[in-house]
Amino acid sequence: MILARPWWWVVWPTGQPAHAAGWTRTPGMGNAARVADFIKQNLAGSRFEDVYLTDARFRDVDLKGARFNLVDLSGVTIRGALVADVEISGEIENVRINGVDVVPLVEAELNRRYPERAKMQPSDADGFRAAWDLLEPLWQGTVERAARLDPALLHERVDGEWSFIETLRHLVFATDAWVSRAVLGEPAPWDSLDLPHDEMPDIPGVPRDLDARPSLDEVLVLRVDRQATVRRVLAGLTDEQLAGHTEPVLTPGYPESESFPLRRCLGAVLIEEWEHRQYAERDLAVLETR
Repeated sequence: MILARPWWWVVWPTGQPAHAAGWTRTPGMGNAARVADFIKQNLAGSRFEDVYLTDARFRDVDLKGARFNLVDLSGVTIRGALVADVEISGEIENVRINGVDVVPLVEAELNRRYPERAKMQPSDADGFRAAWDLLEPLWQGTVERAARLDPALLHERVDGEWSFIETLRHLVFATDAWVSRAVLGEPAPWDSLDLPHDEMPDIPGVPRDLDARPSLDEVLVLRVDRQATVRRVLAGLTDEQLAGHTEPVLTPGYPESESFPLRRCLGAVLIEEWEHRQYAERDLAVLETR
């Protein structure tokens, strides 16, 4: 399956990009000196992590069963390929397959499957409120579904993705970062159970307890509080405010000390909520079979 994303998409599950957060990969010094050729070699099962393959050339390469997480494929050209039983999720723009731009087709199909999805890209303040009014009951249904499972299953990862509890912890972090800190100006809104995206480096003062195993009820207390914060911000939102920028928060934290378009901050939260619920529903279906 190919997932398309709007321009302001910010998602921080394991392996998902964070373009709207300004995330980029910059090769370290000296990388150009480590150029190597791999010709007629068997590298099956190899692990490549924090490796830069910019402008690399692949010819007659067997990639069956390979897995790619958090990869930047901008400008990649693939020819003479066999693409069968392939699943791609990520931000896609101007992707042509056999000369056809598939992005509009993917967008149209996703919106057909999930009619509410198109409302996650609102153009005005009323649209943001309407989107949030859709998200809260959708998540309520997902939480009720999860609550019917053995509590231990809510800490299990499916196919390497975050567990249900980790997903909820991350959404608490997303709200703290993009609403409480970026929009409301709180320098350190974090709870000890906040879970940043994996790609974010450790930042002093921002918690990242990977070993915590809170109960569903413990995490839901935080979720209810953060949902109320978003609801309160959106209730007073005007179109004029939506067109403006946030005031920089000067103390260290995440996001960094800069001004952001308010639309970007609130849009990030909407898409976080939408996409992570899709992932959660997908993984709950697997857990229900165990």
